[in-house]
Amino acid sequence: MAVIKLLVEGGNMTPGPAVAQSLGPMGINLGEVISKVNEATAEFKGITVPVHLDVNAKTKQFKIKVLSPPTSELIKKELGIEKSSGARLKQKVGNMSIEQVISIAKAKHESMLSKTFLSTVKSVIGTCMANGVLIESKDPKEVLEEIREGKYAEEINSQKTETPPEKRKELDEFFAKIAKKQEAVRKAEEAEAEKKEEKGKKSGK
Repeated sequence: MAVIKLLVEGGNMTPGPAVAQSLGPMGINLGEVISKVNEATAEFKGITVPVHLDVNAKTKQFKIKVLSPPTSELIKKELGIEKSSGARLKQKVGNMSIEQVISIAKAKHESMLSKTFLSTVKSVIGTCMANGVLIESKDPKEVLEEIREGKYAEEINSQKTETPPEKRKELDEFFAKIAKKQEAVRKAEEAEAEKKEEKGKKSGK
């Protein structure tokens, strides 16, 4: 059995050069592979998913193994965003509930080396920190400290994944205010940059 490792967009694998180069020499039906991979990864639409193909070189038969997407990709899916923050110290891209964090931890726990589920939850929070994501309208560092103090123990121990509607509304309203402020800052910075550029052009004449 040969193992071919691929990174594909969930539900949208296409016959690009990299795919053809990997699968072509095996002599298997590329169209069939793409169709079955897209079917197997449909639930991860819009995010990058690692896929392993176990190929029997003699029979040309193959088995698909879909691995857990990177934590950052699951966060983007949970928040419904296309990209995380490129400048995490300045920009915040979303506001997750602890229940959403737990949901991602459940999806990742088996594939991670964490000894306990709590360790996996903390790892997800660390990824949120690195990607500009608030948790419970707070900095993820603050949430980690609260967990050490015993807060959210009930939710984590019961692996609660459903965010109450009232909480979801509060989190969304809080983030809407943050996003509005960030947009105002961005526009002010752009205006300042344009002024400097214009000044530079004039001084260069």
